[in-house]
Amino acid sequence: MPRLIFLGAPGAGKGTQSQTLAHWLNIPHISTGDILRQAVAEDTHLGQKAQAYMGRGELVPDQLVVEMIRERLGQPDAHLGWILDGFPRNVTQAAFLEVLLQEINQGCDQVINLAVPDDVLTTRLLGRGRQDDTEAVIRRRLEVYHQQTAPLIHFYSDRNQLVTVNGDQDLEAVTQSLLAVVTSTPQAPI
Repeated sequence: MPRLIFLGAPGAGKGTQSQTLAHWLNIPHISTGDILRQAVAEDTHLGQKAQAYMGRGELVPDQLVVEMIRERLGQPDAHLGWILDGFPRNVTQAAFLEVLLQEINQGCDQVINLAVPDDVLTTRLLGRGRQDDTEAVIRRRLEVYHQQTAPLIHFYSDRNQLVTVNGDQDLEAVTQSLLAVVTSTPQAPI
């Protein structure tokens, strides 16, 4: 079973596509965003800390995210495969993940980058109606993405693990492109 990392800016479709793919492959979809939102909703100590950052459109600090990932990858359902959605978000986290995967004798098969232009992302995010998706917060989130997360594209490209998929197409076309990537089915360029 594959172990995959999904990259892409906020609104690129990482959550939707990684959930679909995880269901199709029968492996867990591990979303730090979902884990953090649940912690906020449950008003846990971690949730309170995370909310301050999330409300400003900033990334939650590494130390708050790192232990959640370690714990989640250690659960039995993740031993045979997984899809990480929202982690790593920066090169420091990617380096941590490499060490962690070595420690738990797992590897990452591919890193999939969903590429979508910023103007399309802004429209998508404004349309989903979340309370924290104001135009100012969206602009800040994209700025943070380009500064901190986009360097992961080079990090994983240098390791020959990166595959870029055009996320600016209809939902089904993106899903088919992803399935072709993970099942190594020949297809048109993506």
